Amino acid sequence: MQTFISNNEKETFDFAAQFAKTLQGGSVVAFTGGMGMGKTAFVRGALHGLNNPSRVSSPTFALVNDYGGTPTVYHFDMYRVCDADDLYSTGYFDYLTEDSILFIEWSENITDCLPEHTVFVTIAKGEHDNQRIITVRSEEDA
Repeated sequence: MQTFISNNEKETFDFAAQFAKTLQGGSVVAFTGGMGMGKTAFVRGALHGLNNPSRVSSPTFALVNDYGGTPTVYHFDMYRVCDADDLYSTGYFDYLTEDSILFIEWSENITDCLPEHTVFVTIAKGEHDNQRIITVRSEEDA
């Protein structure tokens, strides 16, 4: 397990860019953390670390954003997913069979459907408004 204290969005961006260098096709990164904690900012930094120039935006209304690249990067928002039917409608299970990287916000809504090799990133508020405590945990940490 790795814990990082970020004091601003730039530090989160830089940490995520370094973290992304550990990812490869088939990686699944599952985020937990409340609204405004910096999950999308983390994905923005991760894409930078993957040398992917795509413009990152929250997939709240689209459910999934395709950022292309090699490997292809998909960014899911599972906030509105309430049951298995909702999850199937996103096409999520098809994406798991690709050699791509998946970033999944609000992953707590689909915990039972995450693959074994998922990396979990928790972002929580720190001691001041801009501070975030970022915890990265993988199955090796269990």
